[in-house]
Amino acid sequence: MSEASSSSTHRGSAYLNALTQEIEKKLQRALASPSQRRNLLQELFADIALEVDDRARDIILSGEEGGICPAEDGIDSRLCFYDVLADHYVRMPESGQRILDLIVQLWSQLFVSHIFALLFHKWIFEVQLNNDEVLLRYSSALVQGATNVFWIDIQTNSRHFQSLFRYLLEEVALEPARLNKIPVQVQRDLFLVLSRFIFFYNSVDKLESFLKQFPVFPNAFLVGGSADFFVIEVADQLQKLKVEPVLLHYLSQIKVLQGMELRMTTSTRLKTCLYSFTSPGGPMYPTRAVRHAAWDALDFLFPVGQYPRHVISLFFRLLYPWCWPSSCWNFIMSWLKAVLHTLLRVVFSSWEKVRAEKNS
Repeated sequence: MSEASSSSTHRGSAYLNALTQEIEKKLQRALASPSQRRNLLQELFADIALEVDDRARDIILSGEEGGICPAEDGIDSRLCFYDVLADHYVRMPESGQRILDLIVQLWSQLFVSHIFALLFHKWIFEVQLNNDEVLLRYSSALVQGATNVFWIDIQTNSRHFQSLFRYLLEEVALEPARLNKIPVQVQRDLFLVLSRFIFFYNSVDKLESFLKQFPVFPNAFLVGGSADFFVIEVADQLQKLKVEPVLLHYLSQIKVLQGMELRMTTSTRLKTCLYSFTSPGGPMYPTRAVRHAAWDALDFLFPVGQYPRHVISLFFRLLYPWCWPSSCWNFIMSWLKAVLHTLLRVVFSSWEKVRAEKNS
């Protein structure tokens, strides 16, 4: 049994070492070929972000001891190459050193921060770095790279990098021992990034703990507390979203902000942001579904004054005559559906009464 276990471990390590060598080769080619550099780095990023196939999964997991388990990696037990490589470079830091050296030489190139964040997001918190300047550079690159890959998920409406987000949230932001390993300024940047994407990655259950761990900002006396910083980031994020399903998801999740103590300026900022999605046309050009979701969120979070808001909105709709036909049509259809549902309820209610009388 021990021989079989040793053989499996050797196969898994050999496979990961082979992957490491392939990554090194591609980075070396990118370094040697400026004309092909961007394409090579983009290909490498796509390769390490791929989901592990069944054959490779068996080889890797059979040799894992205390590493990634299928039930722990990402959403729906998804296991990507960057997940296993990130763990591998924590267990064997020397394996990733050559890759790290090549990344430093390509530091300013597109996709390099993406690659660094995926491969070394665990390494940076587990390996002791004595040089403060190097630590600042690495941790800043981690935050920048994580932001970039999270935006890729936003644009594609996928959760491909959810395991990275969960690690940064649950194992770093909520764990002071790891969080304090990076400079204070980077800690602040990290919390702001996590604030923007916490709704997208369905982690609102960690929101209370997250806000308690929020670092102190030098301009807190002007902006407010952790809740104010969080809401400001969410409002700014909403303004940047262009993918309708993602925007609808945010608007449904944002209702958890009800009851949160905010400064008047922050509350007004959020209210203005939501209100901008309630009218057709510029600057947001929201779809009908987005407008309705925005109204629901606005009325839920700010119930005071909702009727005057709707009346004012109705008058502003008159400024968009090209929307009148569709608005009238949707109003008629909504009215007919409401009437139909009412009639069906009356019919079924009467039918139940007749059946009850017959049975009695």
